[in-house]
Amino acid sequence: MEELRSAMEEHMDLMADLVQKFSSDLRAGFRPAYDNFIGFFHAIDWKEPWLMGLLGFHVVLLLVAIISRKKTNFQMFLFLLTLAGVYLAESLNRFLGKNWKNFSSQNYFDPSGLFMSVLWSGPLLVISMIILINTLFSLCYMIVRWKRAELRHRARAARNKQD
Repeated sequence: MEELRSAMEEHMDLMADLVQKFSSDLRAGFRPAYDNFIGFFHAIDWKEPWLMGLLGFHVVLLLVAIISRKKTNFQMFLFLLTLAGVYLAESLNRFLGKNWKNFSSQNYFDPSGLFMSVLWSGPLLVISMIILINTLFSLCYMIVRWKRAELRHRARAARNKQD
């Protein structure tokens, strides 16, 4: 009985420590993450032409995805294209890391690929998710249309059978 009591007390102490750590993390809030983001944001020279071109590319790609939302085949092509861009991000990061002096004032292309993940892969993944969600909505709409047509066909067939 004493062993059970000892085990319960250890468990309660462990749980109390976890709750205390969790509450201290909540009190700290998102401040460390926010500080890291602000530091990352200020470390980038946003006036570089290639960076403005990259941001413009993502905006144009997003607009194309939104404008072409009713063209399913083109959307699938665009979806595969964006995912291919994400897939090639590591190779692109390596290539740009070797040649950054040709187009940039500083080397943004670290071996871990943080810059490429945030400014290349992140927007491409967001655009891919928008395309995917649009495709799912289109498929749901198509299934509803198909089911309505099937029910109309069955009702027509039942009427014809009664006549």
